[in-house]
Amino acid sequence: MKNIQRYLTAFIIICLMFTVFTASQANAEKDDYIKWLEVRSMLYQAKQLEKGVSGKGIQWRHPYARPQPDKACKTAPAWFTAYPAATVTRQGESIIQTLGSEKMWETFQEIGIQAMHPGPLKRAGGITGRKYSPTVDGGFDRISLNMDPLYGTENQYIQIVKTAAKHSAVIIADVIPGHTGKGADFRLAERNYKDYPGIYHIVEINKEDWKILPGVPEGNDIVNLQVEAVEKLKKKGYIVGQLQRVIFYEPGVKDTNWSATGVIKGVDGKDRRWVYLHYFKTGQPTLNWLDPSFGADRLLAGDIIQSINVSGVKFLRLDANGFLGVEIEPGKEKAWSEGHPLSVNACDMLAMMTRKLGGFTFQELNLSIGDIKWFSENGPDLSYDFITRPAFCHALITGDAEFLRLCLHLMKEYEIKPISLIHAMQNHDEITYELVHFSTYPDKKFKFHGKEMKGSDLRKLIIGQMKSKITGKKAPYNKLSGNGLCTTMVGLCSASLDIKDPYKMTPEEKEKVKNAHLLMVMYNAMQPGVFAISGWDLVGALPLHEDQIKEKVADGDYRWVNRGAYDLMGVNPDAKKSLTGLPCAQMLYGNLPEQLKDKNSFASRLKKLLAVRKKYKIHISEQIAIPTPKNTGVVIMVHKLPGNGDIEITAINFGRKPADEKIRLDVLKKKSCVNLLSEKSEGKAGDDGVFELKLESLQGKVLLFR
Repeated sequence: MKNIQRYLTAFIIICLMFTVFTASQANAEKDDYIKWLEVRSMLYQAKQLEKGVSGKGIQWRHPYARPQPDKACKTAPAWFTAYPAATVTRQGESIIQTLGSEKMWETFQEIGIQAMHPGPLKRAGGITGRKYSPTVDGGFDRISLNMDPLYGTENQYIQIVKTAAKHSAVIIADVIPGHTGKGADFRLAERNYKDYPGIYHIVEINKEDWKILPGVPEGNDIVNLQVEAVEKLKKKGYIVGQLQRVIFYEPGVKDTNWSATGVIKGVDGKDRRWVYLHYFKTGQPTLNWLDPSFGADRLLAGDIIQSINVSGVKFLRLDANGFLGVEIEPGKEKAWSEGHPLSVNACDMLAMMTRKLGGFTFQELNLSIGDIKWFSENGPDLSYDFITRPAFCHALITGDAEFLRLCLHLMKEYEIKPISLIHAMQNHDEITYELVHFSTYPDKKFKFHGKEMKGSDLRKLIIGQMKSKITGKKAPYNKLSGNGLCTTMVGLCSASLDIKDPYKMTPEEKEKVKNAHLLMVMYNAMQPGVFAISGWDLVGALPLHEDQIKEKVADGDYRWVNRGAYDLMGVNPDAKKSLTGLPCAQMLYGNLPEQLKDKNSFASRLKKLLAVRKKYKIHISEQIAIPTPKNTGVVIMVHKLPGNGDIEITAINFGRKPADEKIRLDVLKKKSCVNLLSEKSEGKAGDDGVFELKLESLQGKVLLFR
């Protein structure tokens, strides 16, 4: 009996020891995983980077309080905007190596390009366990301050900066102040680790209220909330409720801007369910810019230090910076989530921090014109031209420049100078047709073709014309998103010129598209400010067919039709797709080395435009007038050139018929006129300041008066 008791006692002791060992091992594994996450988090990286700036003289070498648009424009007047995922590389090279090739930069210098904006290159996507998942939004769901191995290495990136500098150019990077991906920072926040929850708009829901939350579908880690659940959580004081709009709205996919996690065990052993805000996709949790931990502020400061001080870039884009503040509005159904003062304050801080370290910033802010002005007072040095971008597209689509002239006059009314804007061709997004200014002022009256129209009615008219003329059965290759038109600029030009099948164009049709495309380039390049052109523009990329990218557009995100791969330098002519798997787009113009052999090619004519722009310093001129023409298809921009006071006029006829105009300006009196592109005389203005201008259909002129 005693032996049995001894055996039982020994067995119990062994079981207890095993249990303790197992628990200890589990805790050790959990602690190891938390440490693994922490050293990969952006907040941790930021803490290490702070040491190189805090308490150092590097903070006090540059003025930073006010925007410096003139200095920014002088530093880099013409930009190339790359899309890394669409870059066709030389065999055996990384994307970053291809973008940093000596031959490419020699070609850029020949054309007149002085900066490259590759878009987000730092690691993006998410982490599940210890496994990384790919980006859900083209790199705009950042989870690390290091380069994404998909694109290349840190050393290769630093080499791009050096190669660009050798060719009198700079590199532009990004900070993404609105959100991150679901990487280490978010996974630590879910586990209630240290101050990581303070980084995000993430709220712990009490267990008794879990009944409000739907179950998480199998295979997912979150579930998007329906409106009813959002309203219940708002009433209970957890969240601010519905926002002013649901970006990327898709029934059954994204019904609201709020999602809930499953049950997650915290580092303290407590089970929790969280609800978090995401302005964009569910994989992009929104940062909280007014939390006592100031985690978001510190994280982004680290990102700026890494880009400016470590990598050596000169410009930073502040992506989607209008969505940094949100609060409940008493008496209103929806929360205040756009044009919020906190967004302005956060944006000011980011811009000042960048200037303090010797860089510049620009904002991609698609809000009302008044909000753009407000954000720019002490914030970014430059703003993306969302004001006239849909308007110059509309002018080409319809042959009517009235809406474009209206937008240019609104800029003058709000005292937004063209030199403070980035006048860009295609980018990675759709051509936005939200026309936010007119939805912000739906009842305000605007003059349009001699009549007064309410903002809401004018907006409806412009969007309706775009849809009816270049989408649907007329142009099935052009797609619509909730925000606008998904296509390339060549796709837009093709549809505007009633070309039924752009993939099988005749030589005559190709020439028409090229000339229309260059007309849009002329509008953007021949005015003060920065001019930006994409790789898709340079090669004349057509939109991808939907069936080429079925998986990518399955969630309704048709922006992928814009993003076909292209071989800018002809380094891999047999490639069918990029390193990231994007199918190659059909190129209307071909690669740059081949184009530059032809004086009439798109690239050669662009080179001529940029040479004129640089020689006469049009990028730092002053826009002094937008005369009202008699022909509705014409837009005329008058600029006072720096130095001796010469006058430059950019005149464009988007109309389908020739136009005769009389420009009357006192500054033109008795001045002789030279066409800067043809280098031929165009006559002289009269003693009364009247100049007679003739334009063919779809023709532009750049005129110097002296």
